[in-house]
Amino acid sequence: MEFGIPSVDLSLFTEGTAEDKARFVQELGKAYEETGFVAVKNHGISDDLLSELYTQVQAFFNLPEETKLNYEIEGISGQRGYTSFGKEHAKGMSAGDLKEFWHFGQYVEDGDPIISEYPENVDVEELPAFNAIGKKAYQSLEVTGLSMLRALALYLNLDENYFEEFVHNGNSILRPIHYPPITSEPKDAVRAGEHEDINLITLLIGASADGLEVVNKQGEYVAVTALPEHIVVNVGDMLQRLTNNKLRSTTHRVVNPPREKWGTSRFSIPFFMHPKSSMPLNCLDSCVDENNPRAYEDITAGDYLNERLREIGLKS
Repeated sequence: MEFGIPSVDLSLFTEGTAEDKARFVQELGKAYEETGFVAVKNHGISDDLLSELYTQVQAFFNLPEETKLNYEIEGISGQRGYTSFGKEHAKGMSAGDLKEFWHFGQYVEDGDPIISEYPENVDVEELPAFNAIGKKAYQSLEVTGLSMLRALALYLNLDENYFEEFVHNGNSILRPIHYPPITSEPKDAVRAGEHEDINLITLLIGASADGLEVVNKQGEYVAVTALPEHIVVNVGDMLQRLTNNKLRSTTHRVVNPPREKWGTSRFSIPFFMHPKSSMPLNCLDSCVDENNPRAYEDITAGDYLNERLREIGLKS
């Protein structure tokens, strides 16, 4: 069963009339209340940049294993550089996901003292363009993500720039993922076990093969069909928590392909938009009433992230 997630046009918000902008805000908010996922066109990230990013990412994952392991940095919970195959698992699962990945993190370039909180990005000596293209993609996705958050702020009856101070120099992560070919009968791990994302919103730039499935309102897994020239943007747990469950962080997974396609790799590049660790995730007063009592304790984004990193095996 396939699932056509709602499509929205970001240019209505960034370039349209006041009426266009208001329409986009309502379409986005409604989609996030109902399904938690949207496909976004006119997202402002160039095809050339996306193509070059995929080229560089594939080149990195094609490096010899011993070369990649030089970039797996101890002591930083996988926040930057390389994380090898099977290290991460979904919350509540013991089997490691069938993937390896890389992390690009924030580029603090304005003297903000928050730089001391973040590990440095890791340079790959063998691929001179890898880090430059990664940085360009990171910063492009950050701009797009901020436009989405501005629209959501209006939907939530907040000031349009409510999220700005929290996501400027925030703890966002760009994660190129490689799901290698499956060479033997998997025990119980799918390529990525069922989970919800931790962050505010996730921007997913087209995966190279099918496999993403989300849970619908009936509790069934349905396949998400990728639309050409769209990126997929979904709600994460931090935003669900902030909005007291008004906006939905939908469970999703990446399933193994049919046996005849076991010999193929899958590449996927999500951008996890995180705020600064100091952002309070306390339920917004506007999302709490008699029918929707406060569902969560007060917590900061940093404490919540650390809690979740322990649950998925990246932090001890």
